[in-house]
Amino acid sequence: MPSREPGAIDKDTFVARIQELFPRILRYLDAQEDHELVGLDCTAPQMGALIALNRAPPLTMGELAWELALTESATTRLVDRLVRTNLVRRDRDPGDRRVVRVRLSSYGRQLVDVVLSRREHQFQRVGSQMAPDERQRLVQGLEALVRVFATLEHEPEPGGDAMAD
Repeated sequence: MPSREPGAIDKDTFVARIQELFPRILRYLDAQEDHELVGLDCTAPQMGALIALNRAPPLTMGELAWELALTESATTRLVDRLVRTNLVRRDRDPGDRRVVRVRLSSYGRQLVDVVLSRREHQFQRVGSQMAPDERQRLVQGLEALVRVFATLEHEPEPGGDAMAD
């Protein structure tokens, strides 16, 4: 019989717990996102684009599309709306005038600052309700989850080679 770490769970229990917990976590996160955007006249996808632009230098439409996991045409429509509401600017790349880069406007930066401040406050509240070792285990678990998702993204689908024949 294989030895297990104290508190370790088998794969079937893991799957059952994840299937139970993830919908509840997603519901909480959706409600938090709604709360973050109250009074800002900005949708969640728009805020996602603003936050992506806040983390990086001005991005091309293709780079922003990749960051948002959207098609370039969907990203262009999203950016069009953000330009109309004065949240982002389009600029020609000084190195290649054919390339257009998207950057936050000062108003867009202010909006991101408000949302990130609200988000920080909420996570401070959550963290204050957890013991330090719980916070550490949660962060380690989330880092492991992100690592596995990144690995699986690059893994071929089962039976994928058979489709090529």
